[in-house]
Amino acid sequence: MQTNEKIIEVLNNLVEINNDRVAGYEKAVEETKDLDIDLRAIFQSMANDSRKYAAELTQEVNKFGGEAKTDTTTSGKIHRAWMEAKATFTSNERQSILDSCEFGEDTAQKAYGEALASDAEISVEVRQLITGQQATLKVAHNLIKKYRDLHHAVNA
Repeated sequence: MQTNEKIIEVLNNLVEINNDRVAGYEKAVEETKDLDIDLRAIFQSMANDSRKYAAELTQEVNKFGGEAKTDTTTSGKIHRAWMEAKATFTSNERQSILDSCEFGEDTAQKAYGEALASDAEISVEVRQLITGQQATLKVAHNLIKKYRDLHHAVNA
């Protein structure tokens, strides 16, 4: 039973991180100006990806007899509040939003790395699921970073 509890905890941490991503990108869409259609589409796509990942992880939690988390992390809630305040007081909203999104992507990468490095006995199938999600999230991270760097270069 101890083994199942560990893997359930690892999986639930990733569910919460994906819930954070969904909430973060929904907040980013709200904060993004109407002219930033490119960012809105990217943010909506990334939120949808995390909804899918959370659902996949939830299925695994259920297979192990656990109950999947449905909330976000406390640190994610704090980050979104900070993101909203920063957007309110910053003249360069696009840059601020991209910076905040990259921070969220860094957090997701860290969480996935910690999950894979944990001492929980992770089956090959679950490890493949986590590794696949992590790889896709890395692509998302790099896209956000590219947009952020490009915006910074154009406005420097």
